[in-house]
Amino acid sequence: MALEVVGSGLGRTGTKSMQTALNMLGFGPCHHMIEVFAHPESMALWIEAGAGRADWEAIFKDYRSVVDYPGAAYWREIAAHYPDAKVLHTVRDADAWFDSTQATIFAPGSMAMSEGPPAAFFNSLFNSIGGASRERLHERAFMTDYFRRHTEAVKAAIPGERLLVYEAGEGWERLCQFLGAPVPEAPFPSENSRAEFEARVAAARESGPIGAAGSSSPHP
Repeated sequence: MALEVVGSGLGRTGTKSMQTALNMLGFGPCHHMIEVFAHPESMALWIEAGAGRADWEAIFKDYRSVVDYPGAAYWREIAAHYPDAKVLHTVRDADAWFDSTQATIFAPGSMAMSEGPPAAFFNSLFNSIGGASRERLHERAFMTDYFRRHTEAVKAAIPGERLLVYEAGEGWERLCQFLGAPVPEAPFPSENSRAEFEARVAAARESGPIGAAGSSSPHP
């Protein structure tokens, strides 16, 4: 199936909630970092993508939408490959985003920072993100500037009629209008808070390397 929604927003901008929202609106299954760890065989495909040999049809053969990493690292390529897909760019306050990353996905001991079994996958991902080098992940000024420049790059590249810049937590209305979907009666999902993330990481450390990979992956 062809992707209908391409998420260009970085991790920790409400993308786990957005994954659930897109599933609820009929644009699922939605790909998210947790899908990589649920299907570790797909890491090889993402490593190939990082080397410039992407097979997007193979990566997204079971999905109708994508948000979060690793897809957000390749938003240009994916949006070009699926020209009829709409582009959904999730954002939040840059300093709040930085604080969230430091407590979760880029915290010491997180899967993205480790040299464990998925290291080749994460190395490929960091090389593809363009600007967010490991050496500077903990520098507030550098990372908040990177965050803002990422948004400006998306807005410059994607025509306005194809793009929705969505503030994390704003609810259903604009999202449903953009996608041409009815507004659900259920409240907009709210998932993967910092506390929930930290609790999952603690539980993962008890369950071994595979569980840890899935639970400490870079998603908001």
